[in-house]
Amino acid sequence: MKISTTVVIPNWNGLSWLKACLVSLKEQTRPFKLLVVDNGSEDGSAEYLSGSGFLEEFPHAKALLLSKNTGFCHAVNLGVRHADTEYVFLLNNDTFVDRSCLEKLEDAAGNAPRAFAVQALMLNGRGDRIDSAGDLYCALGWACSFRKGKPYLKGSNGEGSLERVFSACGGAMLCRRKLFLKLGGFDEAHFAYLEDLDLCYRAGIRGYRNYICPEALVLHAGSASTGTRHNPFKVFHAARNNILLIAKNMPLLQLLLNAPLLLTGGAVKYLYFSAKGLGKYYSEGVRAGISMSASPGQRKKHVTFEIRNIPQYIGIQTDLWYNMLALFVTLL
Repeated sequence: MKISTTVVIPNWNGLSWLKACLVSLKEQTRPFKLLVVDNGSEDGSAEYLSGSGFLEEFPHAKALLLSKNTGFCHAVNLGVRHADTEYVFLLNNDTFVDRSCLEKLEDAAGNAPRAFAVQALMLNGRGDRIDSAGDLYCALGWACSFRKGKPYLKGSNGEGSLERVFSACGGAMLCRRKLFLKLGGFDEAHFAYLEDLDLCYRAGIRGYRNYICPEALVLHAGSASTGTRHNPFKVFHAARNNILLIAKNMPLLQLLLNAPLLLTGGAVKYLYFSAKGLGKYYSEGVRAGISMSASPGQRKKHVTFEIRNIPQYIGIQTDLWYNMLALFVTLL
């Protein structure tokens, strides 16, 4: 049977999680290739991946062992470049994959020719609540995980149909490999956080769509490598990278149109993180993002405005406003 997908798993000091993830992959109903990119781990991951036991268990597997932590984005890009299949399934190392997940993702992508990414429905480690059903992005410059924390009830989450999302989550995302590379892959300046939203945004500008497949399930232990929900590392990088993706993807007219809301959203976030003792890291991230956006390297990555993409820009702007209203309704 033809192998259509390479599972790409970036790993950094996650050996205990990685082994459990690989065990769950062995039960898949579709054949696949496996590529693990180790980011200079110091917990025995490299020794395990270079040992004979790993290759005996996974005959179609490869391991790329890096000497230092080059970041999530670089690790994924490297894995995608080394793959040779139609699809790549980007998967966090702290996940447990339902046995029919890959089959359902491949079938969903095959039935949606304009799809760039199709995400599995990610549940928490117990499988009773939703961890990620795709990401939304709004005119305030806020990204949020759609339905995160909501109870998971089988049969009531849109099974049997694909649902469009602004962005698929890179923790369990099936992509068309050639298109991933054509779009430039994850921006390695991000290092980690919002790289998936940035890439899916770029895909949207070019007329491609992103989906969630509710029937494809993945359990996610969550934040296995970087710790708690809010920490200085995450707050800094998320704030910085949000500036990068805005500067990269919004043409000047759209940026001016959204400027009042973006400034308001940034102020609210600063107050929110200040209340948690993390305001300094948020403001430092914003300053770093502005500085990096003005650098020659980042300016070269700016998506060139093209007249033919105007319908996509209008659609994206409509989504930004709609998602902001939907977020307010949810909060109320």
